[in-house]
Amino acid sequence: MQKRKLGKSGLEVSAIGFGCMGLNFAYGPGLEKRDAIALIRAAFAKGVTFFDTAEAYGPFTNEELVGEALAPMRNEIVIATKFGFKNGNAEVGMDSRPERIRQVAEASLKRLRTDRIDLFYQHRVDPNVPMEDVAGTVKDLIREGKVKHFGLSEAGVQSIRRAHAVQPVAALQSEYSLWWRQPEAEVLPTCEELGIGFVAFSPLGKGFLTGKIDENTSFAKDDFRNIVPRFSPEARKANQAFVELLARIAAAKQATAAQIALAWLLSRKTWMVPIPGTTKLHRLDENVAAASVELTAEELRQIEEALAHLKVQGDRYPAHLAARAGK
Repeated sequence: MQKRKLGKSGLEVSAIGFGCMGLNFAYGPGLEKRDAIALIRAAFAKGVTFFDTAEAYGPFTNEELVGEALAPMRNEIVIATKFGFKNGNAEVGMDSRPERIRQVAEASLKRLRTDRIDLFYQHRVDPNVPMEDVAGTVKDLIREGKVKHFGLSEAGVQSIRRAHAVQPVAALQSEYSLWWRQPEAEVLPTCEELGIGFVAFSPLGKGFLTGKIDENTSFAKDDFRNIVPRFSPEARKANQAFVELLARIAAAKQATAAQIALAWLLSRKTWMVPIPGTTKLHRLDENVAAASVELTAEELRQIEEALAHLKVQGDRYPAHLAARAGK
């Protein structure tokens, strides 16, 4: 597995990371604990060194899972986790008060079975707490050795600049894929200017770009996608054109649609790292192998040309969640 550096921070991670959220949160029934631990360790064995979690995933149980799974190889991997929700519960609202950030850091260190958090993200911008206070608190945690790098998730350009002026931001995490390209407008140019790495979550469109979901797919009752407008049956039917585009390119490359989607992201910037998640070993193999798929300039041109004629149907979030992003 190739390595990449997230911007100018010096933080080096595998070119493909692992988004751990779905192992036991947000996408229906989770894996049995022992199976989830085995999958995380399988990812490490295949060269993945970058693992993403958050106190809000569960809450708390995902961090415990990641901590147990990665304890034996702690010094060989990078763990990212997040703060920013009241009592760790995303449904309750934001809380990035300095005292809360410190509480989360201490609790996360225990759950992750570690003495430092490699990358500590603010999960969503808190409109009630000045960004300077957030960045300043993380700066203190870095000075104390409890945190190594500061990150932001789904933050807007003004927030990124304000944070970076107090404590350099190592990475900005946001959704980015062939069917959600909004970061290209302002966020990616800002990251490039400031030397901030970019971590792409939902790089496979929450599973849609794999080609395994259509208008007839039914999700578990506690699957987050049930409330996402982009995953209504009508939108899924309309958006099959994106999957068909990927399938055409994939067939010519002897690859899969998912691998083309990930290879496209890797081609965008050398300081960009996607973090696909999965609960299946064969999908993990598929995702990891995408790091070896290289798209030619002509193939990239064909993708851009085709995308210019496609319009995604449905919003990526319901309104109450969309309101938290890009602040």
